[in-house]
Amino acid sequence: MHVFLLIAAAHFLALLSPGPDFFLIARSSLAHGWRIATGACLGIALGNGLFILLAFLGTGALKADSPWFLALQLAGCGYLLYLGVLFIRHAERSELTLTGTAGSTASWCRATGMGLLSALLNPKNALFYASLAAMLSGPYASAGWKLVYGLWMFAVVLVWDLLIAVLIGNRRVLRRFNRALPWLERVSGMLLILLALGVLGRAGLNAG
Repeated sequence: MHVFLLIAAAHFLALLSPGPDFFLIARSSLAHGWRIATGACLGIALGNGLFILLAFLGTGALKADSPWFLALQLAGCGYLLYLGVLFIRHAERSELTLTGTAGSTASWCRATGMGLLSALLNPKNALFYASLAAMLSGPYASAGWKLVYGLWMFAVVLVWDLLIAVLIGNRRVLRRFNRALPWLERVSGMLLILLALGVLGRAGLNAG
Protein backbone atom coordinates (compact mmCIF):
# COMPACT_ATOMS: atom_id res chain seq x y z
CA MET A 1 0.00 0.00 0.00
CA HIS A 2 2.87 2.40 0.71
CA VAL A 3 3.98 2.08 -2.94
CA PHE A 4 0.50 3.07 -4.09
CA LEU A 5 0.47 6.08 -1.77
CA LEU A 6 3.91 7.14 -2.96
CA ILE A 7 2.95 6.98 -6.63
CA ALA A 8 -0.44 8.61 -6.01
CA ALA A 9 1.23 11.47 -4.13
CA ALA A 10 3.85 12.00 -6.85
CA HIS A 11 1.12 12.01 -9.50
CA PHE A 12 -1.05 14.51 -7.64
CA LEU A 13 1.85 16.85 -6.90
CA ALA A 14 2.68 16.87 -10.60
CA LEU A 15 -0.90 17.93 -11.34
CA LEU A 16 -0.48 20.96 -9.07
CA SER A 17 2.19 22.38 -11.37
CA PRO A 18 0.55 24.59 -14.06
CA GLY A 19 1.36 23.53 -17.60
CA PRO A 20 -0.16 23.66 -21.10
CA ASP A 21 -3.18 21.63 -19.99
CA PHE A 22 -3.93 24.07 -17.17
CA PHE A 23 -3.70 27.10 -19.46
CA LEU A 24 -5.98 25.44 -22.01
CA ILE A 25 -8.60 24.62 -19.36
CA ALA A 26 -8.36 28.11 -17.87
CA ARG A 27 -8.81 29.84 -21.22
CA SER A 28 -11.66 27.54 -22.27
CA SER A 29 -13.46 28.04 -18.98
CA LEU A 30 -12.94 31.79 -18.84
CA ALA A 31 -13.84 32.46 -22.45
CA HIS A 32 -16.64 29.93 -22.99
CA GLY A 33 -17.80 28.73 -19.59
CA TRP A 34 -17.06 25.62 -17.56
CA ARG A 35 -19.45 23.39 -19.52
CA ILE A 36 -17.41 23.78 -22.71
CA ALA A 37 -14.20 23.42 -20.69
CA THR A 38 -15.33 19.97 -19.53
CA GLY A 39 -14.62 18.85 -23.10
CA ALA A 40 -11.00 19.93 -22.76
CA CYS A 41 -10.85 18.14 -19.40
CA LEU A 42 -12.09 14.89 -20.94
CA GLY A 43 -9.65 15.16 -23.84
CA ILE A 44 -6.74 15.76 -21.48
CA ALA A 45 -7.74 12.79 -19.33
CA LEU A 46 -7.99 10.54 -22.40
CA GLY A 47 -4.54 11.64 -23.58
CA ASN A 48 -3.10 10.94 -20.15
CA GLY A 49 -4.87 7.59 -20.15
CA LEU A 50 -3.15 6.60 -23.38
CA PHE A 51 0.28 7.47 -21.94
CA ILE A 52 -0.56 5.53 -18.77
CA LEU A 53 -1.47 2.50 -20.89
CA LEU A 54 1.73 2.73 -22.94
CA ALA A 55 3.87 3.18 -19.85
CA PHE A 56 2.40 0.16 -18.07
CA LEU A 57 2.75 -1.95 -21.21
CA GLY A 58 6.47 -1.18 -21.06
CA THR A 59 6.72 0.19 -24.59
CA GLY A 60 10.10 1.57 -25.62
CA ALA A 61 8.38 4.40 -27.51
CA LEU A 62 8.36 6.46 -24.30
CA LYS A 63 12.15 6.42 -23.91
CA ALA A 64 13.75 9.82 -24.31
CA ASP A 65 16.19 8.62 -26.99
CA SER A 66 13.60 6.91 -29.19
CA PRO A 67 12.69 8.37 -32.64
CA TRP A 68 9.02 8.29 -31.65
CA PHE A 69 9.67 10.44 -28.61
CA LEU A 70 11.76 12.92 -30.62
CA ALA A 71 8.91 13.26 -33.11
CA LEU A 72 6.52 13.75 -30.20
CA GLN A 73 8.73 16.51 -28.82
CA LEU A 74 8.84 18.36 -32.13
CA ALA A 75 5.10 18.02 -32.68
CA GLY A 76 4.44 19.09 -29.11
CA CYS A 77 6.59 22.19 -29.48
CA GLY A 78 4.73 23.10 -32.64
CA TYR A 79 1.41 22.73 -30.84
CA LEU A 80 2.58 24.80 -27.88
CA LEU A 81 3.71 27.56 -30.25
CA TYR A 82 0.31 27.39 -31.95
CA LEU A 83 -1.54 27.67 -28.64
CA GLY A 84 0.70 30.53 -27.51
CA VAL A 85 0.10 32.55 -30.67
CA LEU A 86 -3.62 31.72 -30.53
CA PHE A 87 -3.91 32.98 -26.94
CA ILE A 88 -2.08 36.22 -27.75
CA ARG A 89 -4.03 36.89 -30.96
CA HIS A 90 -7.40 36.47 -29.23
CA ALA A 91 -6.46 38.36 -26.07
CA GLU A 92 -8.41 41.49 -27.03
CA ARG A 93 -11.39 39.65 -28.49
CA SER A 94 -12.21 37.26 -25.66
CA GLU A 95 -15.07 38.05 -23.34
CA LEU A 96 -15.91 36.48 -20.01
CA THR A 97 -19.38 35.16 -20.75
CA LEU A 98 -21.07 31.93 -19.84
CA THR A 99 -22.61 30.03 -22.72
CA GLY A 100 -25.61 27.78 -22.41
CA THR A 101 -25.65 24.12 -23.27
CA ALA A 102 -27.89 24.61 -26.32
CA GLY A 103 -26.03 24.69 -29.60
CA SER A 104 -22.68 24.12 -27.90
CA THR A 105 -21.99 20.54 -29.03
CA ALA A 106 -19.54 21.61 -31.73
CA SER A 107 -17.65 23.88 -29.32
CA TRP A 108 -17.51 21.10 -26.74
CA CYS A 109 -16.15 18.66 -29.32
CA ARG A 110 -13.52 21.18 -30.43
CA ALA A 111 -12.49 21.66 -26.82
CA THR A 112 -12.25 17.89 -26.39
CA GLY A 113 -10.02 17.63 -29.44
CA MET A 114 -7.75 20.44 -28.26
CA GLY A 115 -7.50 18.84 -24.82
CA LEU A 116 -6.56 15.50 -26.35
CA LEU A 117 -3.88 17.11 -28.52
CA SER A 118 -2.56 19.12 -25.59
CA ALA A 119 -2.07 15.94 -23.54
CA LEU A 120 -0.70 13.79 -26.37
CA LEU A 121 1.73 16.42 -27.66
CA ASN A 122 3.21 17.16 -24.25
CA PRO A 123 6.43 15.08 -24.03
CA LYS A 124 6.56 15.63 -20.27
CA ASN A 125 3.48 13.42 -19.91
CA ALA A 126 5.23 10.54 -21.65
CA LEU A 127 8.35 10.75 -19.51
CA PHE A 128 6.38 11.29 -16.30
CA TYR A 129 4.24 8.17 -16.66
CA ALA A 130 7.20 6.13 -17.87
CA SER A 131 9.04 7.20 -14.70
CA LEU A 132 6.11 6.21 -12.49
CA ALA A 133 5.85 2.85 -14.21
CA ALA A 134 9.56 2.27 -13.57
CA MET A 135 8.90 2.61 -9.83
CA LEU A 136 6.75 -0.54 -9.83
CA SER A 137 8.40 -3.77 -8.77
CA GLY A 138 7.54 -7.11 -7.25
CA PRO A 139 3.85 -7.74 -6.54
CA TYR A 140 3.04 -4.09 -7.27
CA ALA A 141 3.97 -4.64 -10.93
CA SER A 142 1.20 -7.18 -11.48
CA ALA A 143 -1.54 -6.59 -14.04
CA GLY A 144 -4.10 -6.08 -11.26
CA TRP A 145 -2.08 -3.35 -9.55
CA LYS A 146 -1.35 -1.66 -12.87
CA LEU A 147 -5.09 -1.56 -13.55
CA VAL A 148 -5.66 0.05 -10.14
CA TYR A 149 -2.90 2.61 -10.74
CA GLY A 150 -4.16 3.40 -14.23
CA LEU A 151 -7.79 3.88 -13.24
CA TRP A 152 -6.80 5.94 -10.21
CA MET A 153 -4.53 8.30 -12.18
CA PHE A 154 -7.06 8.70 -15.00
CA ALA A 155 -9.80 9.54 -12.49
CA VAL A 156 -7.61 11.98 -10.57
CA VAL A 157 -6.61 13.83 -13.75
CA LEU A 158 -10.24 14.10 -14.87
CA VAL A 159 -11.65 15.16 -11.48
CA TRP A 160 -8.85 17.68 -10.84
CA ASP A 161 -9.24 19.28 -14.26
CA LEU A 162 -13.02 19.42 -13.90
CA LEU A 163 -12.57 21.13 -10.53
CA ILE A 164 -10.29 23.73 -12.10
CA ALA A 165 -12.78 24.32 -14.92
CA VAL A 166 -15.72 24.75 -12.56
CA LEU A 167 -13.87 27.03 -10.13
CA ILE A 168 -12.51 29.26 -12.89
CA GLY A 169 -15.74 29.27 -14.89
CA ASN A 170 -18.23 30.29 -12.21
CA ARG A 171 -19.94 33.67 -12.47
CA ARG A 172 -18.21 35.28 -9.49
CA VAL A 173 -14.80 34.47 -10.87
CA LEU A 174 -15.90 35.65 -14.31
CA ARG A 175 -16.87 39.05 -12.95
CA ARG A 176 -13.58 39.41 -11.09
CA PHE A 177 -11.49 38.39 -14.09
CA ASN A 178 -13.46 40.36 -16.68
CA ARG A 179 -10.70 42.96 -17.03
CA ALA A 180 -7.84 40.54 -16.46
CA LEU A 181 -8.60 38.04 -19.24
CA PRO A 182 -6.62 39.82 -22.01
CA TRP A 183 -3.54 39.98 -19.78
CA LEU A 184 -4.06 36.40 -18.61
CA GLU A 185 -4.16 35.21 -22.20
CA ARG A 186 -1.09 37.24 -23.15
CA VAL A 187 0.91 35.90 -20.22
CA SER A 188 -0.31 32.35 -20.84
CA GLY A 189 0.56 32.64 -24.51
CA MET A 190 4.06 33.92 -23.80
CA LEU A 191 4.67 31.18 -21.22
CA LEU A 192 3.59 28.50 -23.70
CA ILE A 193 5.89 29.94 -26.37
CA LEU A 194 8.80 30.09 -23.93
CA LEU A 195 8.10 26.51 -22.85
CA ALA A 196 8.15 25.35 -26.48
CA LEU A 197 11.39 27.19 -27.18
CA GLY A 198 12.94 25.73 -24.02
CA VAL A 199 12.00 22.18 -25.03
CA LEU A 200 13.38 22.80 -28.54
CA GLY A 201 16.62 24.09 -27.04
CA ARG A 202 17.05 21.04 -24.82
CA ALA A 203 16.20 18.73 -27.71
CA GLY A 204 18.87 20.44 -29.81
CA LEU A 205 21.48 20.03 -27.08
CA ASN A 206 20.62 16.36 -26.63
CA ALA A 207 20.82 15.79 -30.38
CA GLY A 208 24.19 17.55 -30.48
